[in-house]
Amino acid sequence: MGRLFGTDGVRGLANGQLTAELAVDLAVAAAHVLGEAGAFEGHRPVAVVGRDTRISGQFLEAAVVSGLASAGVDVLLLGVLPTPGVAYLTGALNADLGVMLSASHNPMPDNGIKFLARGGVKLDDAIEIAIERRLREPWDRPTGAGVGRVRSYDAATADYAAHLVGTLQENLSGLRVVLDCANGAASVAGPKALADAGADVVALCATPDGLNINDRCGSTHLDLLQKAVVEHSADLGFALDGDADRCLAVDHEGNVVDGDQILAILALGMRDAGTLRSNTVVATVMSNLGFVQALRRENVGVRQTKVGDRYVLEAMKAGHYSLGGEQSGHVIMSDHATTGDGILTALHVLSRMSVQQSSLADLAAVMTRLPQVLVNVPGVDKSRADEDPVLAAAVAEAEADLGDSGRVLLRPSGTEALVRVMVEAGSADQARSVADRLAEVVRRQLAL
Repeated sequence: MGRLFGTDGVRGLANGQLTAELAVDLAVAAAHVLGEAGAFEGHRPVAVVGRDTRISGQFLEAAVVSGLASAGVDVLLLGVLPTPGVAYLTGALNADLGVMLSASHNPMPDNGIKFLARGGVKLDDAIEIAIERRLREPWDRPTGAGVGRVRSYDAATADYAAHLVGTLQENLSGLRVVLDCANGAASVAGPKALADAGADVVALCATPDGLNINDRCGSTHLDLLQKAVVEHSADLGFALDGDADRCLAVDHEGNVVDGDQILAILALGMRDAGTLRSNTVVATVMSNLGFVQALRRENVGVRQTKVGDRYVLEAMKAGHYSLGGEQSGHVIMSDHATTGDGILTALHVLSRMSVQQSSLADLAAVMTRLPQVLVNVPGVDKSRADEDPVLAAAVAEAEADLGDSGRVLLRPSGTEALVRVMVEAGSADQARSVADRLAEVVRRQLAL
């Protein structure tokens, strides 16, 4: 069996790779591993379980709950709730374990299982490996009063929304916002939180039917939001993904504001409020050079990591930083959340607009995005990408040509047999020319 856990839990085609039987076994193994690690010591263990709106979440929820309860874990059913809401309530309810059933921005037929440890934090890799090793092992099953009890926790959405609103200092009255909920987990919690904070909310794609999650809507399909913001004369709009752990924005004219721009806006707001610890933001190497340049002009440091929100979070924890994120819209505000939270991000962008009495377009203008070209080069030996001297010389030459006005990033894919060539430059033509030239060197030098 290959490794089940990826960077964001266990994912696959629901009832294909991700079956009810596997969900039961994962839940049992997680209960055993965490229990033996001392997580349940001295008390009866409690888990919270939430899901997004995929129809497959219903049978997977039943399977996970069956596994946990059969292993003697009491379960609180949170119902449909964003991933960051499950993470928050894992901590707020002093649960020993949190489980979220979602495949995030993936198409509806997929689903996933994400486990959270006490406090709502992602499990360590060592714990995930131990869970995989313990799958389907023989075990002594509790009986009678030893089995877990299951009940619904009906205040989940209200508690989570109240937490989000409680992170603000300002009322958001006077701001009209369109919120694309992707027909996903935030379809109730998202509009409620923004409205409770005082905003005038137009809810878009907030009528999930189990089949329409991420279907031509949400953060991967912004055209619907762009049109709605203009039609409703809104101040701005936000688009969430299926489990609402990320968001992107559009301004009042329908122009896209990406994760780098959102991160820059929040960084300056937190700096001014004195909450940007070490005056530093954590981002990935894929962040636009314009983002780095803009924050340097504002005397804000940027710590860059490998691509992936898990690496951002690791660097934030290691350096005790309070803000980090990705171009994709994953933004982590560690004073308020243990994971990316799209609704929280939206609220704090709105708060910055309220404080500054500025439009989103004006706030986003703090940075100028450099033209960026990404070329994927398949069918090559990616293992030699960091070793080939001819390729290294070509990259050095390109970097010298670009100078301070651009950059080159050559990155082997983590999942495919290809190398990614990313170039930023002062003009789109220059970026394309340099990227194509380097891609040809990669094809020639790393050919299989």
